[in-house]
Amino acid sequence: MLARRQRPRPDQRGRSRTLEPVQELHDAPLAPLTTFRLGGPATRLITATTDAEVVAAVREADAAGTELLIIGGGSNLVIGDQGFAGTALRIATTGFALDGTKLELAAGEVWTDAVARTVDAGLAGIECLAGIPGSAGATPIQNVGAYGQEVSSVITEVVAYDRSTGETVTLPNAECAFAYRHSRFKADPSRYVVLRVRFELEDADGLSAPLKYPETARALGVEAGDRVPLATARETVLKLRAGKGMVLDPEDHDTWSAGSFFTNPILDAEELAAFHARVADRLGPDVTPPAYPAGEGRTKTSAAWLIDRAGFTKGYGTGPARISTKHTLALTNRGEATTDDLLALAREVVTGVRDAFGVTLVNEPVTVGVSL
Repeated sequence: MLARRQRPRPDQRGRSRTLEPVQELHDAPLAPLTTFRLGGPATRLITATTDAEVVAAVREADAAGTELLIIGGGSNLVIGDQGFAGTALRIATTGFALDGTKLELAAGEVWTDAVARTVDAGLAGIECLAGIPGSAGATPIQNVGAYGQEVSSVITEVVAYDRSTGETVTLPNAECAFAYRHSRFKADPSRYVVLRVRFELEDADGLSAPLKYPETARALGVEAGDRVPLATARETVLKLRAGKGMVLDPEDHDTWSAGSFFTNPILDAEELAAFHARVADRLGPDVTPPAYPAGEGRTKTSAAWLIDRAGFTKGYGTGPARISTKHTLALTNRGEATTDDLLALAREVVTGVRDAFGVTLVNEPVTVGVSL
């Protein structure tokens, strides 16, 4: 059901002035707003197109004690089949502003479009994050990263509404507590609503940032640390992602997913030794699992490798939710799946990997009304 109501719009001193119609949907389907295309309806859905509308909607929900679900691009959400009993707030704000190498994005900007525009402008720093679905406002929450780049390396400030104080705050990079696929915003998801993200990019005369990811360098025929033309770097990453079903395509069910469903496990020295013992026992003493330094005596290994070696290969499954035919790290909706189908598959994978290697995988997408 569609309802239209009027909300006071504050002037610069916070006083109400002209009234503008605000569109609401009741018993609103949420599945179309997610890349999984899964999940039941929300009691109410509001779409906000300005920062002021975002703040007003959040304040209204908080004042009423109403449960609130923030939706951006929907690329990192797993919503239960029963839906969401509360207000879903879809952030559809727009704003792309470049000042030299400084970039400011409204939270609702489509991330992959923003990356393309920075490449066109000759600025390096996020070109290897091309093709990642979702909105700009989600990037600091997850500390989005791929192919050797993370947004934390170029974010200077995040503007957010702080629900605990009722104020809009500007958090510098050092206060965002960025870590691998983590941040202050993810650690306390009910506190902050991201409004704007500011970046400092690099003018490298049309060249990319130094390439850090071996697969990208190999695909380009260069060495790690080399620079290549920005457009070439972006196009190469898009091809690599598309080959893994990681670029949205409505006709390709391998992209009806949240991208990587599990984060790469990070193990301490004791956990790593136990893991290596399990690998040797299961696969033989000559098999060496992937390992990357993760700081402070910790090591990161590959979730995709674990899943594959535990027996969950590409295309695994016979039901409407299956592992992607292109990448073992993506769980997909083949068109008729429910969230329960997806979670059953996820639990099967988690249990199988734990039984095989003693490592517990952690889901990367945010779950709403459900859990693994």
